[in-house]
Amino acid sequence: MKSMKKIPFFLFLAIHLAWAQKDIYESPRFDALTQDHELLAILPFVTNLDLKERVDDQELKQLAQQEGYAVQNALETYFSIRKKRKKFNVDFQNTDDTNAILAREGITYDNLDIYTIKELSEILNVDGIISGSLNLNILLSEGVPTNFSLLDYFNGNANYGRIGIKISDGQTGKLLWKYEKEITKKTGKNTNELIDKMMKQASRNFPYDREKKRKRKKDR
Repeated sequence: MKSMKKIPFFLFLAIHLAWAQKDIYESPRFDALTQDHELLAILPFVTNLDLKERVDDQELKQLAQQEGYAVQNALETYFSIRKKRKKFNVDFQNTDDTNAILAREGITYDNLDIYTIKELSEILNVDGIISGSLNLNILLSEGVPTNFSLLDYFNGNANYGRIGIKISDGQTGKLLWKYEKEITKKTGKNTNELIDKMMKQASRNFPYDREKKRKRKKDR
């Protein structure tokens, strides 16, 4: 009887965990569109905050911007470390340079989304753009509690939101690669840990990975 009572709980947990799995898309035209790619720019992420604490609109905007730039910095750190190990066949523009060029052109965090991928790539003089979105109910950059209980899945306390990362071709504006994942207590205690863990999980599917490109050539 005890085992029978446990079945609904673990069934629920299995379904919930299945929904939390990563979702990766890669364009069938990736190789053709990226054969001349050498440099990518990482943009600050567009962030939507739904905080439990009440804050005024101005503060909410500032906090959203804080989270968006935190992901940009975390991605740069991740790519920089692995670029030194010669993991990728492209380079990544320094984010300070990216942000300075955008600022010089009058492009801010608030109006970034009105520009097309092609326009931003031309302004930044890059071959592709890494961008994305964040939906959060906490301030991930300030750290989150990591104590974990299976019961948290019942009351919703295990879910912090969702992140989506995408890479687009600068010349055509076409979507090349996209990776979406739910953010939970198990995905990292802060922005840097989240990005490090999720990108490691996606590493076998990251399209600019040198080893993956070699395998694709062999399979042809």
